[in-house]
Amino acid sequence: MTKGYLSLVLHAHLPFVRHPEYDYSFEEKWYFEALTETYLPLLQTFNRLNADNVDYRITVSVSPTLAAMWQDEYLREKYRGYLERLLDLADKEVTRTAGDAEFSPLARHYRQRFQEAYHQFFEHHQGNLVGAFRSLAESGKVELICCAGTHGYLPLLNTQPEAVYAQLYTAVEQHTRLFGKQPQGIWLPECAYEYGIDNFLRELGIHYFFVDTHGILFAKPRPAFGTYSPLITPAGVAAFGRDEESSKQVWSKTEGYPGDFYYRDFYRDIGYDLPLDYIGPYIHPDGIRLHTGFKYHRITGTTDHKEPYQPHIAQQKVAEHAGNFMFNREKQIEYLAGEMGRPPIIVAPYDAELFGHWWYEGPAWLEDFFRKVHYDQDTFKTITPSEYLGLGLPLQEAEPSSSSWGSEGYHDVWLNKDNDRLYRHLHMAAQRMRQATVDFPLAQGQQKEALNQMGRELLLAQASDWPFIISTGTMVQYARERIEDHVVRFNRLHEQLYANNIDTDWLEKLKAKDNLFPHLDYHIFAPQQSMEKVATPIN
Repeated sequence: MTKGYLSLVLHAHLPFVRHPEYDYSFEEKWYFEALTETYLPLLQTFNRLNADNVDYRITVSVSPTLAAMWQDEYLREKYRGYLERLLDLADKEVTRTAGDAEFSPLARHYRQRFQEAYHQFFEHHQGNLVGAFRSLAESGKVELICCAGTHGYLPLLNTQPEAVYAQLYTAVEQHTRLFGKQPQGIWLPECAYEYGIDNFLRELGIHYFFVDTHGILFAKPRPAFGTYSPLITPAGVAAFGRDEESSKQVWSKTEGYPGDFYYRDFYRDIGYDLPLDYIGPYIHPDGIRLHTGFKYHRITGTTDHKEPYQPHIAQQKVAEHAGNFMFNREKQIEYLAGEMGRPPIIVAPYDAELFGHWWYEGPAWLEDFFRKVHYDQDTFKTITPSEYLGLGLPLQEAEPSSSSWGSEGYHDVWLNKDNDRLYRHLHMAAQRMRQATVDFPLAQGQQKEALNQMGRELLLAQASDWPFIISTGTMVQYARERIEDHVVRFNRLHEQLYANNIDTDWLEKLKAKDNLFPHLDYHIFAPQQSMEKVATPIN
């Protein structure tokens, strides 16, 4: 008899990175790696489970920026060239390692993996991952939810509530149009919550969201069941809290499964190991050494010494860790059910890129886990948050605490001495955008196009990725340039709009370059009291 439930949630997100002005873009490579190592393997995993009639449930949030890149024809063809170079390198690696008992099988393994990626993306899915995930959702086993428009950090944008509304409205509108169904839930960017955001969610038809553990534990009043039952916020939206125990077992690089010494090492790559005259055509054109995806070593230990990777032993570890995770959830749920007197829910949310990109064996672990849950136990079932809410269990009303899942648990990562100067510009632009909707309520033609593009530039500048990157000290110049570029474009459009002197050629170039959200309507930034008069309803 089922005693409780487990809800696994994957957050699939990348910032909008599209640079047709460059032959080679390091940032576009982020996207191509994620396609090859995470999104395509996860699709294969879920499709195999469906083909074998395995009863499983998983929730996947697809950020609007990622969905926009999935649809982009330029990125699609750029990805073809990326895979073709990898396949060329794979052929050379098979030749170079021929006769090497340890590395030759790995070279052949990678060649097969990249061949599969090419076949899956361009032939099986016809380059249409939106359609592929939509089909999965129609199976009823994968629930797709949305995220904010450009992953804006909502608590720090809330000085202009219209900016928060626009981030959320854009996400719901695009998700509904692409996936054919309004999202029931949302992944708030960085799981960042602040009082009052639930009002926007209710207005847009969202039924649930996620917060980190302390967002529930510090709720007012104190929750009776902790994170093992969702709360109902004052606005009537359900808040699910992250379970610390299950998260640590998968996420932690020191205590979690991905750190096992027999799993593939992420950092050791032939892009750094092999002579430059050999590897040069497959790394940065300027000779900057980069990851190629050919990684022949396992984690081995905490030193720089690395032993060769052995996939068959790694697969044994996958089975062992999937079984361990299932056993731990069984015991956890048995105990909680006895204490609570009702079926608990364990919510385990993770970044999707953990599975495949950072943890190479992650998709295999996920598949093995779902199969074990289906065949080897009956203590708990996997469930989506929507299904859990549909059980009709009484839920406690409480106000979740201001929180995020970033370091220290609040807003420090996105607002500190390294990135705080950004927000004056973001807030000023949002204020100008709001006022422009008042001053030009019925814009047509070039004016309307300029206002819509101002909205896109503002949304792109608001992405939480940029202050995060600056805070962590990686790719700082790129992150600063992205914010500055979008703010400058916004301000220039703003000046031209009010001077009635719009540079049509430049506007068309902007629309071609920053081309996400083609259906964006600038009225979504209007003062809330006028929204009913001008906003296009979500169907």
